[in-house]
Amino acid sequence: MSAELYIGAMSGTSLDGVDAVLARLHLGALLPPSSAVRAQAQGQAPGQSTPMAVGPEGIQGIEQLGHVQLEFPQALRQRILALAQGQPVTLAELGAVDVLVAHLYARAVKTLLQQTGVDATQVTAIGAHGQTVHHQPQPAAPGEPTFTTQIGDPNTLAVATGITVVADFRRRDMALGGQGAPLAPGFHELVWRHPIRTRVVLNCGGIANISVLKPGRPCIGFDTGPANILMDAWIEACQGLRYDRDAAWAAQGQVHEALLQALLRDPYFALPPPKSTGRERFQLAWLQQALAALPEPAPSDADVQRSLLELSACTIAQAVQAQVEAQAEPGELLVCGGGAFNPLLMRRLAELLPVWQVQSTAAHGVPPDCVEALAFAVFAQRTLHGQSANLPQVTGASRACLLGGVYRP
Repeated sequence: MSAELYIGAMSGTSLDGVDAVLARLHLGALLPPSSAVRAQAQGQAPGQSTPMAVGPEGIQGIEQLGHVQLEFPQALRQRILALAQGQPVTLAELGAVDVLVAHLYARAVKTLLQQTGVDATQVTAIGAHGQTVHHQPQPAAPGEPTFTTQIGDPNTLAVATGITVVADFRRRDMALGGQGAPLAPGFHELVWRHPIRTRVVLNCGGIANISVLKPGRPCIGFDTGPANILMDAWIEACQGLRYDRDAAWAAQGQVHEALLQALLRDPYFALPPPKSTGRERFQLAWLQQALAALPEPAPSDADVQRSLLELSACTIAQAVQAQVEAQAEPGELLVCGGGAFNPLLMRRLAELLPVWQVQSTAAHGVPPDCVEALAFAVFAQRTLHGQSANLPQVTGASRACLLGGVYRP
């Protein structure tokens, strides 16, 4: 079976760093149309097609050859946060950060190639997601447009690496009336659909999104709300740390029920899909507003952290349960992203979904910190071979489409 080498590069809402994955993608397994398109052509209901074989040894058609993660330098991270949190910035600052992010992506790619002993000329393309700094899937006011903005100039990346880049994956979907997010369900659908088992893939990064894969049904996917973004923001504000390693601080606190219920009342959680969200809504100011409205005595800082973890677990579990016909229906929850390394969050998900098997995606062929980057490597391949990758029923787009533009070095 012929194959091509691709690199997927991704930095998420958590701003923990750039992940880059090198993969050999076998064309015969990955390039036929998606299951929904195949089924439609054959007169079947979407989801009736044969899934790819998945197991601990990997995924049929995908060989992961290497992975690196580079942290954002603190100064650059603060400049990105200023953009993402809506602080006033100049066009000069936006342009500078756009190029600086591209240079960090380039360094991640070069490090990956050095570690794997692969020459840049052997790589067909880089699928570069870039760093989201604003995502507005709903108009800010009547008559205003929806849009999304990712930075990390693909021209700079292509020239710096000497490799073709596929980037700007979200905006064509939005031009077709979609939310431009989440896109990961298109990858989850391709590699993890099972003919008889219900599977939900949970990407637990800064924001949590789920892909619901029910036998014989089209994939459903949407952002459930915050995953790590608020926990990260709170521990950084209180202790100067980027994240709560192993939920050690959250484990010292207790759930503050009044705070939890106040946060759960946010209208986003009751919205039907398609829906997507980001740092624009769920940020420290949102939490501080809820804290200011609480009666005395105020919760301890550790209690706030524990309550934020419970918010993530509850909203994820409620979203999963809402998508199955009976809450007692068993299934498999495959968890990727940083949340897969949070033992307390994983335990709470298992407790809130007692008949579900809750596992890291590592048990299903892909390490949890590589899933998103690998997805954009696959999306780049599909774009270069003229294959759509978005799922219109997930994003709300009017049709399936190619994702991204192509930038030659």
